[in-house]
Amino acid sequence: MSAERLAGLTSWNADWRDLRVAVLGLSMTGFSVADTLAELGADVLVLSESAEEEYARLLPVIGARLEIGPMDEVPEALTTFAPEVVIASPGFAPAHPVIRWVQDAGIALWGDVELAWRVRDKVLRPDGTPADWVLITGTNGKTTTTQLTATLLVAGGLRAAPCGNIGVPVLDAVRDPAGFDTLVVELSSHQLWYLGLSRPEGELFPHAAVCLNLADDHLVWHGSAQAYRDAKALVYRNTRVACVYNKADEATRRMVEEADVVEGARAIGFDLGIPGPSDLGVVEGLLVDRAFLDDRARSALELTTVADLEAAGLSAPHIVQNILAASALARSLGVEPEAIHAALQTFRLDAHRIEIVARHAGITWVDDSKATNPHAAASSLRAYPGAVWVVGGDLKGVDIAELVADAGRTARAAVVIGVDRAAVVTAFERHAPTVPVFQVDAGDTGQVMNRVVEIAAGIVDGEGTVLLAPAAASFDQFSSYADRGHRFAEAVREWIDRGSADDAGGSPSAF
Repeated sequence: MSAERLAGLTSWNADWRDLRVAVLGLSMTGFSVADTLAELGADVLVLSESAEEEYARLLPVIGARLEIGPMDEVPEALTTFAPEVVIASPGFAPAHPVIRWVQDAGIALWGDVELAWRVRDKVLRPDGTPADWVLITGTNGKTTTTQLTATLLVAGGLRAAPCGNIGVPVLDAVRDPAGFDTLVVELSSHQLWYLGLSRPEGELFPHAAVCLNLADDHLVWHGSAQAYRDAKALVYRNTRVACVYNKADEATRRMVEEADVVEGARAIGFDLGIPGPSDLGVVEGLLVDRAFLDDRARSALELTTVADLEAAGLSAPHIVQNILAASALARSLGVEPEAIHAALQTFRLDAHRIEIVARHAGITWVDDSKATNPHAAASSLRAYPGAVWVVGGDLKGVDIAELVADAGRTARAAVVIGVDRAAVVTAFERHAPTVPVFQVDAGDTGQVMNRVVEIAAGIVDGEGTVLLAPAAASFDQFSSYADRGHRFAEAVREWIDRGSADDAGGSPSAF
């Protein structure tokens, strides 16, 4: 393929016919890519180690081919196909042999988000322009902030869709015949890494963007903390109006300072303190905006109150930060404070995000299974100081010592689960030796949480909080963080049905 033709593929109405495209991976995202390309008339080959039955059945129906087999080496089917473009699902890491082959061969390598940007004009707004894009990333809080932002935009009268890493492929939103004014796109560091490969014609120009926070995560995938940080920083590239950053996280401020943005784009800060001009923050129990008003040097606009957020179950400090970030994004698109206040009165967090499972016999049981890394778990521990902390799983190569030395010291006790229990126990021995530590070594997934609840109930024995905030991935013992949270909640309900903490078998013994 000539470089000129590739550079011209920046519209749904461009000539995509017979373009040879290899799609790596057949997840929800991979299928959305194949479906889009088939509709455009491209020649599509999908390669995957496995495939859900429904996707495998539909591919030939839409006109794409499927090759299932090992991907630890470059498949012969791929080299024979001689693709002009390869579009990889986010699970393919930079060091994957197929990705290395593609890059060494000089073949164009895209992610699904770049393809979505290139064809974003399929459905236009009444004024004849594509939807604005708002980009959201961060180590933690992405999904909540994406949902919040979309909710606030809809409350302000805009047609908005949350999509991307949140579970709805961006290409599905782009092709929705209903059309949108704004796409609120949650981006993982994996998706951002692929965007970093974009040629100029494939680069995004978002209306606004935010990196909520930065802490070590996905280090195995990226290869280093610096590579992970660099991927996250790409969220601000080419931002046109508002670069929203966390004033309490120096790394996000530096990202904005170093970003190559469109002239006139503003830096908008947020944190839980008193805001300066061009910031959002908290003053005497009020969430306020000092960024999107004319007289921001001397006045502020009230968005909501901490008391109202508490009534809605949204007052945990890290959730308030997410609300401020989402409000900044919404205000950049003209949503009025009154609409924000009204929307926050009815917004509720998803399951497994600091969700109170039950209050019984003096014990509050909290499910934050979504806290899959130390940074997220630290936020939960700050929201529930003195809790019995259920921690552990697959640490994904991340060192948990700093978390234990800091927030872990406030725990009443720790109940440790998962494949990396030894690392967690060692961290407590070294950095929080006064915190009692108990291990659950149940090999049967179905018994893990029952044992956790028995131990935790014996520790509390009267009044307190039990907090599931694992600081680790779930796939060592569970099918997902949601499965882990569901099993925790089921075990709590079974304990309640048995009548009292006395039925749990007495106080546990420390490891």
